[in-house]
Amino acid sequence: MSGSNERGNMKKYMGVWIDHEKAFLVTLTGGKEVTTFVESNVEGRVRLSGGSRSRSPYGPQDVASERKRDERHRHRLREYYQRIIRELEDAHRILIFGPGEAKIELENEMKKSKQFSPKIVSVEPADKMTEAQIAAKVRNAFRPGKVETVRR
Repeated sequence: MSGSNERGNMKKYMGVWIDHEKAFLVTLTGGKEVTTFVESNVEGRVRLSGGSRSRSPYGPQDVASERKRDERHRHRLREYYQRIIRELEDAHRILIFGPGEAKIELENEMKKSKQFSPKIVSVEPADKMTEAQIAAKVRNAFRPGKVETVRR
């Protein structure tokens, strides 16, 4: 991690543990480690089982409202991913990990911008972890010798 580019700027290595509720970002720069917490503020999707029959002769009218709810949920998730992406903008290399689909969704959102694709080192499954475990995983992933050195 003692790498710096020809301009003298320290390279920033970042790891993101993410699920749909929260993300922990660990930033490693020149021997310093900073952990940032980002909360999604996205409520989980509510699926109602059963339901009652509509009095309307044309059937249930709640399909449109469910579609609106799903769209609102997707929109809030995109906003959450964009907040994380703004934190990652000046990273040299990025590791993404966590349980569930959020890590893949974040990666897909990042790949919409060509600047991020070469920065993503790995996207890995990971269970629930403590902040200390998350930080240790990021330190291990970017320890000297594990990350290729880019020289120009």
